[in-house]
Amino acid sequence: MRRILIFFTVLVVITGCTASKSSFSPLKKYSLQQVQRDYSIYQDILEVQHPSLYWYTPRDSMDYYFNWGQQQLKDSMTESEFRKVLTYVTAKINCGHTTVRQSKAMTKFNDTVRIGRLFPLSVKTWSGKNRLDTIAVTLNLHRRDSILKRGTVITGINGRQTDELIDTLFSYISTDGYNRTHKHQSLSNTGFFGSLYSYLYGLSEKYNIEYIDSTGQQKAITIPVYDPAKDSLVRGMARRPPAMQRSPQSPSKREIRMRQMANLRLLQIDSVNKTAMMRLSLFSSGYQLKKFFRESFRQLEKNDITHLIIDVSRNGGGNVTNSTLLTRFISDHKFKLTDSLYAITRKSPHGRYIKHIFWYKLFMVFITKKKRDGNYHFGYYERHYFKPKRNNHFDGKVYIITGGNSFSASTLFVSTVIKQDNVTVVGEETGGGAYGNSAWFRPDVTLPETGVRFGLPMFRVVIDKNAPRNGRGVQPEVEALPTTPAIRRAADFKLEKVMELIEADKKSKQAALNAG
Repeated sequence: MRRILIFFTVLVVITGCTASKSSFSPLKKYSLQQVQRDYSIYQDILEVQHPSLYWYTPRDSMDYYFNWGQQQLKDSMTESEFRKVLTYVTAKINCGHTTVRQSKAMTKFNDTVRIGRLFPLSVKTWSGKNRLDTIAVTLNLHRRDSILKRGTVITGINGRQTDELIDTLFSYISTDGYNRTHKHQSLSNTGFFGSLYSYLYGLSEKYNIEYIDSTGQQKAITIPVYDPAKDSLVRGMARRPPAMQRSPQSPSKREIRMRQMANLRLLQIDSVNKTAMMRLSLFSSGYQLKKFFRESFRQLEKNDITHLIIDVSRNGGGNVTNSTLLTRFISDHKFKLTDSLYAITRKSPHGRYIKHIFWYKLFMVFITKKKRDGNYHFGYYERHYFKPKRNNHFDGKVYIITGGNSFSASTLFVSTVIKQDNVTVVGEETGGGAYGNSAWFRPDVTLPETGVRFGLPMFRVVIDKNAPRNGRGVQPEVEALPTTPAIRRAADFKLEKVMELIEADKKSKQAALNAG
């Protein structure tokens, strides 16, 4: 419970957090001239430097959204109000690496405030094969509520029906191309739905929730906003002396670090059944992934593992060096990471607002080369082929679990090995684009007046020039989609599907041996 409440502290300031000693005020007002200046810089930078501004959204449409955003500016806007405009316009680019973030001052403020009132529900949302959207409860902060339990399907909130809610919230979520799976998964991440709902509609004292009961009947119930100050469990924890809140022997910093890393990358081996499970939540630097991969595949070889499950369904990407190393242990052929990797300009008209701009310019001069198409290509990755690992290379059956959170570098990994006979991709469409994305070098831009930041990808990455250019992610070979019963019993429905496939494969091999 405490872990969930801590997570919710990152919610928007309109949830009513109590002010700290910080001199920063989230209600600070900015003049029309200030927000116009920031918006002009924001638009100029995107139009000059974004490599894929018009990739999925035509220029005339993007111009329309830029103009729309300009018209929303007014005098005395708060950072939150201004950021809402930028978030909406940015989402229209259809680039999952181009996202808007709050200012550093706002982030610091939110880190020092007490937990305020919260939207009480976390949910899972998805689209079925009939394209109808579903919203189901996964967590109710009102622990004594016996009605809105896990798996309960919600059909409306405060008079807004499912289709209106999903369409509105989707309008503020950036994604690669036209990928709805990533947007659904974003809403399904713990606390995100409530955070975005509160950001757009504000907090209510009460919520009228329309839902479907266990008999299939449409019902409605009114529940209050969640106030942790009135929660006896939270109050009790706050009153406990520090000694009662910690274990008798507190873990060392090294132990804490190891636990954190285990939550992000973990190998589990079932030596009896010759099966292993590798969970990877990231490919980022700083988590000893190179060492982890080498030791893991050594253990797979040592234990004669025949079936390996690699779960990247929650992997948002990171360092391509790490994802490439993993690929080399799995791939049965030499491979390139990209067919094209290029920036559209070396110029930075507002370079002083772009983090690490000096290193970017230096990199562009020495590493990229302008070609006939007018773009600046990073030729090494366009030409270089990586070879499979020789030592401890895994040649057994591989099952890769994917989902809407599989993004960026994890999409590179899946795209490279999906065509192999011994690899089966199970789950949902990846959040990252199958054809490509805009990423690689992605500095923060800080707008001078409000301090609002946004990520600016500098390179367009074409992963596979032969992939469909339909703005979708890598499609699983075996689908494993959410269902209300699976949500209700908190099932890992993707892993269940993989275990069915492994069992079927073992039976097939045994039958072949018996026949022989």
